[in-house]
Amino acid sequence: MSAGHDRPLLQVEGLGKSYGARVGCVDVSFDLYPGEVLAVVGESGSGKSTLLSVLSTQLAPSAGAVRYRMRDGVLRDMFALAEAERRFLMRTDWGFVHQDPRQGLRMGVSAGANVGERLMAVGERHYGRIRDTAADWLGRVEIDADRIDDQPRAFSGGMRQRLQIARNLVTHPRLVFMDEPTGGLDVSVQARLLDLLRGLVADLGLAVIIVTHDLAVARLLSHRIMVMRQGRVIETGLTDQVLDDPREPYTQLLVSSVLQV
Repeated sequence: MSAGHDRPLLQVEGLGKSYGARVGCVDVSFDLYPGEVLAVVGESGSGKSTLLSVLSTQLAPSAGAVRYRMRDGVLRDMFALAEAERRFLMRTDWGFVHQDPRQGLRMGVSAGANVGERLMAVGERHYGRIRDTAADWLGRVEIDADRIDDQPRAFSGGMRQRLQIARNLVTHPRLVFMDEPTGGLDVSVQARLLDLLRGLVADLGLAVIIVTHDLAVARLLSHRIMVMRQGRVIETGLTDQVLDDPREPYTQLLVSSVLQV
C-alpha cells in the first residue's frame, strides 16, 4: 500500500445479505485503502462469493452499507446511487474479473473491440487511438498483437482470462473485484497468470478485493486477508501473519489442509 493513502477508498459497515432463512453474509465491516489487495478466503459456502456480489453492487444488501470514495474525494453510499451511476462506475472506475471469462467478455466481437469498449465508456472516440491502446494492452497481458481481430471464442482459457484482465484494466480503474481469477486453469497457466496479475496490480497501484479458496493465491497477491465461515468473518489480518500463525481453529484447519496437499 502506497504511503500517504490514509483515507479509505471503500468503507464497508455491518454488511449482510440473507435469502429468506438462508444467510449469505452477516455483519461484515472493513476499510480498504488505495493500492491495497484484500483476499477473502473460506471453503465453498462460506459466504465469500455472496459478499463479493454485494460489494460490487450486483446484489443489494439486506443490512449495512458500502461507501466508495469518488474521484472528487467524497464518500458515496453505493446503494443510494441511481442504477445508471452504478453502471457507469462499473465501466470506468471499477473492474470485475470473473472466474469464467465468458461472463466478462463479449464472445462475438474481436479481442480489440473487447478492450476498446471500455475506452469508449470513458469518452475515447478516436478509432486509431483506441486500436493502438488495445494492441498495447494485449501485449501487456501477453497476447500477440496479431490476434487483435480474433474473437475470444478462438482463444484458450488462459488467453481469455488475460483478455478479460486487459478489458478491465485498460481504463486504469481504482478498484477491481476478482472472483477466483485462476480457477479452472491448469497449474502452469495459473502460475503465469498470477505473475502477470501481481505485476499489473503493483504497477497500476490498484485496490483489489479477491475471492479465492486457494491460500497460495491469497499469499502471492494480497496484503491482507479475511477468513469467512458460515457467512461471518472469523479472522482478519496481514496475509503472512494470518497464514503463518492463524489464531482461529478453522483458519488453522484451512492452512494445514493446504500444507498437506
